[in-house]
Amino acid sequence: MYGDLLSALPEVIGFTNFAAVVIGVIAGIVVGAMPGLSATMAISVLVPFTFGLEPLVALGMMAGIYNGAMYGGAIPAVLLRIPGTPAAVATTFDGYPMAQKGQGGLALQVAVVSSSIGGIASAFALMLLAPPLSKVTLLFGPSEVFWVAVFGLASIIFLLGGNVVKGLISACFGVFVSVIGSDPIYGSDRFTFGQLELLDGISIVILLVGLYALPPVIDLLETPLKTDGVSSSKLGTDPIWKSLPSMKGYWKTWLRGSIIGIWIGILPGAGGSMAAFMSYNEARRTSKNPQDWGEGEPEGVAASEVANNADTASALIPALTLGIPGTAVAAVMLGGLLIHGLQPGPMLFRENPTIVFGFMWQFLFGAILLVLLGGSLATNSFARLLNLPRPLLGSVIIMLMLIGVYSIHGRMFDVYLMLGFGAIGWVMDKLKFPLPPVVLGLILGAFAEENLRLALRIGRGDWTHLFSNVTSQILVALTVAVVVGPIIKRRVFDRRKKDKAA
Repeated sequence: MYGDLLSALPEVIGFTNFAAVVIGVIAGIVVGAMPGLSATMAISVLVPFTFGLEPLVALGMMAGIYNGAMYGGAIPAVLLRIPGTPAAVATTFDGYPMAQKGQGGLALQVAVVSSSIGGIASAFALMLLAPPLSKVTLLFGPSEVFWVAVFGLASIIFLLGGNVVKGLISACFGVFVSVIGSDPIYGSDRFTFGQLELLDGISIVILLVGLYALPPVIDLLETPLKTDGVSSSKLGTDPIWKSLPSMKGYWKTWLRGSIIGIWIGILPGAGGSMAAFMSYNEARRTSKNPQDWGEGEPEGVAASEVANNADTASALIPALTLGIPGTAVAAVMLGGLLIHGLQPGPMLFRENPTIVFGFMWQFLFGAILLVLLGGSLATNSFARLLNLPRPLLGSVIIMLMLIGVYSIHGRMFDVYLMLGFGAIGWVMDKLKFPLPPVVLGLILGAFAEENLRLALRIGRGDWTHLFSNVTSQILVALTVAVVVGPIIKRRVFDRRKKDKAA
């Protein structure tokens, strides 16, 4: 089972593949350090430029960006009290007070070491848990795969939080986009509106760039950022190797936060923000000096950063084995796999073991490189990124988006389509419609349709064939639980609230 994991290692440590991880980590830290940008946006912009690259090179850059951006969000969180990524909100609680005391450099060093430890733990979890789970999923037939797709959509819609109706509308929009083009069985046109460019369907890259890259850039240009002349000279920095001995007492926090982050990452729709808050609250509860938390406690930075990085690779456990991403970034990464001809799900480990296991190693190396690159550069160079003119940064990103999308097929129709999706994404963002269900609907929509029709052909049109075995029945039960569970929980909460009010 783990033989393929070891055999993929020599491929990963090749110069090109390893360099891709290094570049990805640096780029991820840069993106994470800019408030308003995120790993999701960075990977969305990167995906079109990876068409001509080997799959492992492209995936290595994605893994590096993911690891780097999750730490990079701590830089403005510590220096400006502005989380660079949503998962870095908890980092502001103690990181910013430390910076006010002249300990900004120490806070960033605690953050980068904790981020690296969380990422390493997450990568090991992916290596240990994904292979045995993939062996189980290889036994799935068309009906089981269909129910896995339905379960994935239900999980994102009902477990993501917020308005369930909006989540359902977003998922339905993604499913609608997935069926545009030629019918896979009969070859008839569906929703092409007479446009020949739509016969092959809509590329997931165009959707990803439009939904995830354009709205943040618009917000970046709309909102001015006051940095108050942040510079590395104000951080109070010692070399990181001198700071490491003072962090050895955080091992319990790192262990606890890693477990929390891994668990939250596996759950569809949860994400790093929930992991960071849970880890922070649990570490504060067990602390010997909880009164110091919120006033500049380094262990608070460690607790939040280790957890929000421990959910990175673990979010890919259900994504790679079942096609169900645990986070928005994992959903975008599934799109990156698809454009390289790699279908996430049961057959991925059998058909492309070198690539999928190499991808796991790249996550591990990216987490290790975080200390080497982030620890040495964060307090000297990355703080200056906050002083970059936002119009210049936004213009560069838009230019990269236009070039990347045009390079897919060499036609302006794709650029217009991307801008259209960008407008839709901006409106959805303003109206608080979740975006991950759209991406998952696009990924799983056609997948579910294909397996549903295949299962019905096997069962000769008998719908009871979809429920004919124990595995399908278990998946149906899980789907029902995902749908009904939040409803029951909300009603119980409302009833208790009314009882207290009475």
